[in-house]
Amino acid sequence: MELPHWKTSSVPECTSSSRSTKHGKAQHQQQQHHDPRKWRRGGGGGGSLKDRVLSRAFSEELESLMSSGANHLFFDPRGQLIHLWSKIFLAACLASLFVDPLFLYLTGTRQNMCIELKYSLAFTLSMIRSLLDLFYAAHIFFRFRTAFIAPSSRVFGRGELVIQPCKIARRYLAGTFWFDLVTALPLPQFVIWIVIPKLKESATANRKNILRFSIIFQYLPRLFQIFPLSRQIVMATGVMTETAWAGAAYNLILYMLASHVLGALWYLFSVQRQEACWREACHVEGPSCQTLFFDCKTVSSNRTMWYELSNITSLCTPSNGFYQFGIYGEALDNGLTSSSFTQKYFYCFWWGLKNLRYGIDRSSDHSELKLL
Repeated sequence: MELPHWKTSSVPECTSSSRSTKHGKAQHQQQQHHDPRKWRRGGGGGGSLKDRVLSRAFSEELESLMSSGANHLFFDPRGQLIHLWSKIFLAACLASLFVDPLFLYLTGTRQNMCIELKYSLAFTLSMIRSLLDLFYAAHIFFRFRTAFIAPSSRVFGRGELVIQPCKIARRYLAGTFWFDLVTALPLPQFVIWIVIPKLKESATANRKNILRFSIIFQYLPRLFQIFPLSRQIVMATGVMTETAWAGAAYNLILYMLASHVLGALWYLFSVQRQEACWREACHVEGPSCQTLFFDCKTVSSNRTMWYELSNITSLCTPSNGFYQFGIYGEALDNGLTSSSFTQKYFYCFWWGLKNLRYGIDRSSDHSELKLL
């Protein structure tokens, strides 16, 4: 009989003295574990069948927990509650992987040749991202309260569960805790609302670099986190999804997610190419042009006069040949860097789908040629 979660009464301390007497008490604890009178005492004489089955199902440490006085909540790693939470957390991880690349659309350009940060969009994305971060924090809580199977009992049936909080915490801290902590940090929110406002010199260049680094630095761990989570679901049920339609939808979501990330990176690099062209043309113009003019926060009469006399707008076009834009020229020809969010997002998403499919077709054709 399996119980998804249960409350225990107290927890024995993990001390060095218990380790020193472990060998001397091992035989005595084993006798108590198999003593029928011990089961009756653990069940409280008139205890329910659930309590007696629970005492038999797990390690001898559970008996001392059941007879002590503090309240602690633990979860069975093979229970239905943990299985349900794994599916909920996987959905939250996929939503987070979808939201994070949207931060790359925060930087844009204006018609008067300057780069700005869309703070209204940043506020909306920060609120959504903060809600998703709560799921990562809850995942850490579940890990600290989820029992684990004692390695010494894995060969006998389903194994015995260790439910001492200090042992669970020690095992988690020595394992994937720091990885989970990195994924739960609100790093993009911290960069946007604390780090970027304090930038003074070369704000436009540093803004994109810091934002890009913070997104990629946390995106990769969050991406890798879905693989052991998916494997855990498969090990618990034997399949990833219960129906074929759900499995097809899951694979389609992963494909669209890859296109979404590819399009967001393409847009960010398009903005960087446009700014690089502006800077190169500015060096050609001489002292009258300052790189500070490319920040939309810079408002001065010198900038207004420079903009009216400058020909950077005509120089920095893909058709001019002054600067090689490569695959990013398409974004500049369509004016995506200065378009609305919905327009730039759907175009970049379509660009990602198109090129991802093209790359898959190229790789499949190359494999067929090698076989021939």
